[in-house]
Amino acid sequence: MGAIHKNSVLRHLLQAPVYLYRWRLGPLFGKRFLLLTHTGRRTGIRRQTVLEVMEYREVGPEAVVMSGFGWNSDWLRNIEATPNEEVVIGTRHFQASHRFLSEEEGVNVVRNYELRNRFMAPLVRQVLSQLLGWRYRGSDADRRRLVAQLPLIAFRPRS
Repeated sequence: MGAIHKNSVLRHLLQAPVYLYRWRLGPLFGKRFLLLTHTGRRTGIRRQTVLEVMEYREVGPEAVVMSGFGWNSDWLRNIEATPNEEVVIGTRHFQASHRFLSEEEGVNVVRNYELRNRFMAPLVRQVLSQLLGWRYRGSDADRRRLVAQLPLIAFRPRS
């Protein structure tokens, strides 16, 4: 998987939703996306990333996301190094804590996500295949391999 270069068009497109949150338009996304604010592990600069919510749980509340670029995603490495993240989801804004989902819980989240988005399944499988570097078909074995490669993380308000 190739890196997204700092000045690439794709990088700017991926940053576009951040501006919608900054302009206070984040509630338009509902609970489908969240804005994660985290601290750079080397620079100490506050960074922002918009992530798709694969599953939203009212209890907690808790929002589950996937690290689409794997264990080396900057935002993931940042929250591990400096766990002082903030989350905006829908109309809620909170200081968050995070946890990594177990393999079994991750497989269930991916399975439920695929069921809820069955009309998009071919596109989802194609995108996941590109991210993973192997053909993702949506079997349980594929899901287990996927959650080992692309971790799932749950955010909830810090207690």
